[in-house]
Amino acid sequence: MKVLILGATGFIGLPAAQALVRAGHIVYGLARTQAKAKLLAAEESTGDIDSNAWIPLISTLDVIIEVIGGGDLKTVGNTTFERVTKAAAELRPPGAPLLSYIYSSGMWVHGDSRTETVTDTTPISRSLELVTWRPALEQLVVRSTAVNGIVVRPALLYGRSASIFAALFKGASEGHVAWPGTPGGRYSVIHADDLADLYLRLAEKAHMIGGKIFDAANPNTESVDELLQKLVVISNAKGPYEYKKPENLFEEAIASTQLMRPYLANALLGWSTKKPGFVEGLENYYAAWLASST
Repeated sequence: MKVLILGATGFIGLPAAQALVRAGHIVYGLARTQAKAKLLAAEESTGDIDSNAWIPLISTLDVIIEVIGGGDLKTVGNTTFERVTKAAAELRPPGAPLLSYIYSSGMWVHGDSRTETVTDTTPISRSLELVTWRPALEQLVVRSTAVNGIVVRPALLYGRSASIFAALFKGASEGHVAWPGTPGGRYSVIHADDLADLYLRLAEKAHMIGGKIFDAANPNTESVDELLQKLVVISNAKGPYEYKKPENLFEEAIASTQLMRPYLANALLGWSTKKPGFVEGLENYYAAWLASST
């Protein structure tokens, strides 16, 4: 397959690119700098810093994976999807299979609840304020007739350079563990490598699963209290840990709980997570962050 990853050098995109390359696929990616393009080349992917370089590729691509992070995600997500569908209509040869488009959403569309378990097919009715725009874009993708649309909703990412948990680890390394939330919260999480394996499986079987939305998380949620307490011990920070009041919509999202129990990826793709859980492997994950941050 020929796969384009939009966001190929990011926390989600790079492991996905590595997984696809290892599986024998041809991978293209956009890079914001020459250094990032060089990184992709070292991973046997093709990188380009021209933001329009991917448009001509659409005539021969099999799959596009959108994992763009940072910035105005609402505008970027909608604009990118519009550009892809327009280019697909103009550039794909007559009779070509629909281009598969895998859009990366997130678990926060499920809202905040410490009592309600949610799955891939739970109706979305009360998304967190930070991402109220996302369900509409999800539906545009999966109901599209211009592309073969698929949506992935990753849980909170851990491993490697730690994603949003980098801020928590940084505070611990400086001697204090403080995090938005209140006691008793739980996290749905997924390791970056397990998520990369899911993107590989989705890409390879895209034409069998078009129109589906997949939650991506470990089968069991984890106690935030236990996470913070163990981090105090591992990092030698001054205890006890503290919860702080969220100061913005992003911190309100971090303080929320989603009790996710995904099933579609396992049922349709045979996918399951393999990495140790976040709290279980916290010592290794904290050490990996330390190594990546120096």
